Amino acid sequence: MQFIALALIGVAVWVVLQKNNTTEDYFLAGRNVGWFVIGASIFASNIGSEHVVGLAGTGFESGAPMAHYELHAWIVLLLGWLFLPFYIRSGAFTMPEFLEKRFDSRSRWFLSLFSLVAYVLTKVSVPIACNNEHFGKAENILAGLSLAYSLWGGLKAVALTDIIQVVLLIFGGFAVLYIALNQIW
Repeated sequence: MQFIALALIGVAVWVVLQKNNTTEDYFLAGRNVGWFVIGASIFASNIGSEHVVGLAGTGFESGAPMAHYELHAWIVLLLGWLFLPFYIRSGAFTMPEFLEKRFDSRSRWFLSLFSLVAYVLTKVSVPIACNNEHFGKAENILAGLSLAYSLWGGLKAVALTDIIQVVLLIFGGFAVLYIALNQIW
């Protein structure tokens, strides 16, 4: 486990030491990361304890698989195919910036604040509230490190450390599956 933490810190420090000269370097990782890095980053950003524990627990409790929420991911691809050309032509880096160009600065601020509040209420607060005190200390340290390298390294730091996290998520998921199946049989 210490090796993984050191690997994450090493990647984060390496990226932070590289200079972000422009906002494009910071927000878009210089536009030079490949499709695998982008896909791994999206995957790692989406998967959390609510998937590993919550959906499985809900499926066990109700007897109905909760995977149907994840099966609708094709809609995201459709929306990307339809709307991405507009975003690229506008030259905007973020959705709030696109709204400002399209409408006004009030719409940019509204979406930014709304997104932050919604993210904290739906994605951050529940896992933090569910932790016991021992796991909470480790999580707080990791959250602080993640915040630091995200702020100083930009998207490239986040995307490259997400690759390590994706490997952990996949191996961890298979480990949970293996343990669960051994308990059943």
